[in-house]
Amino acid sequence: MSDPVKTSTINSSLSCKGCGALLHFVPGTHNLQCDYCGVANEIEAAPDSNIIESVDYEDFITTIHNNNDPATLTVVKCNGCGSQTILDEFVTAEKCPFCTAPLVLESAAGQQYLTPHYILPFAVTQQQAIKFFEQWLKGLWWAPNNLAKTANSNSSALKGVYIPHWTYDTDTLTDYTGERGDYYYTTETYTTTVDGKTQTQTRQVRHTAWSNAGGTVHVSFEDLMVPASKSLPDKTLNTLGPWDFEMLVKFDERYMSGFRSETYQVTPQDGLVLAEAQTVAPINDAIRNDIGGDEQRIDSTDTEYRNKAIKYMMLPVWVSSYSYNNKIYQFTINASTGEVIGQRPISAIKIILAVLLVLVIIAAIILYARSAH
Repeated sequence: MSDPVKTSTINSSLSCKGCGALLHFVPGTHNLQCDYCGVANEIEAAPDSNIIESVDYEDFITTIHNNNDPATLTVVKCNGCGSQTILDEFVTAEKCPFCTAPLVLESAAGQQYLTPHYILPFAVTQQQAIKFFEQWLKGLWWAPNNLAKTANSNSSALKGVYIPHWTYDTDTLTDYTGERGDYYYTTETYTTTVDGKTQTQTRQVRHTAWSNAGGTVHVSFEDLMVPASKSLPDKTLNTLGPWDFEMLVKFDERYMSGFRSETYQVTPQDGLVLAEAQTVAPINDAIRNDIGGDEQRIDSTDTEYRNKAIKYMMLPVWVSSYSYNNKIYQFTINASTGEVIGQRPISAIKIILAVLLVLVIIAAIILYARSAH
């Protein structure tokens, strides 16, 4: 449950002392600014705001319902794309930042909001994001020639959204059985024909001697990241990084002023399963290294996950979409680094011309080869 004193202080700090209007966070700074009179207030960070620590996973799961914020924040599900957007108590209607469908707040709609542990404030402004998008469009070789002009004229306004993520820490203990392969060589005699004459020669032939292996490996993991949103394609969510986590701070609602945010759609329990899947390859590498030899086979593994810890954080993105030939394409910009991940149309004419060019080059090479003989 939120501290009422802290909440009152934050609500007060979001009001402009000059005109009383709502202050908005300015990307790339630690300031709140009034859009009407220009007054700016600095967000004073706590002395330990940059100390990033995970919390015990089991304790977090046990107390998760006790950490929900009161009903001043409501989670509304979009009927268009399934996103879950957070609205405050004074908002009754809004557009979905992911697909622009209307979000209408109904009585008893949504779920309570879980306060994140950390937040990565917006570093890229809307104007900078637009430039990154335009540069990205110009670099699309297979896109139609008029895409940049069409996309810029038919794109919806960029929306700033905080996307929820889980990160997990764990120590693993894995018992395994397998086989170790060691190379050895034998000399083999064979006959071959050289200049019409049969000759006897020798060569080294490699073999593998296999022996049983087994043991235990310990591997520790930190910050296994799992996106907790389903509003963006998995490919987008998994390739938006890296993030500038040096700017990560303890969660402060003031960094969210002027932006939308999502709540988690992937539960921390389901996220843990996805995080554990990320450990399989590194654990197998550790097993192969432990087995040694020239080749390794892993027959069975039994992994125990110990000292599990978790962080719930909000990461910033700019999202929008554009239409081309009556089809909607979505794009997302990492608001920490400027990385652009987007959908785009493919020019059939460019592909056909490229194929024809390759065929012409091949034909020219064949003709040259024939003429040379």
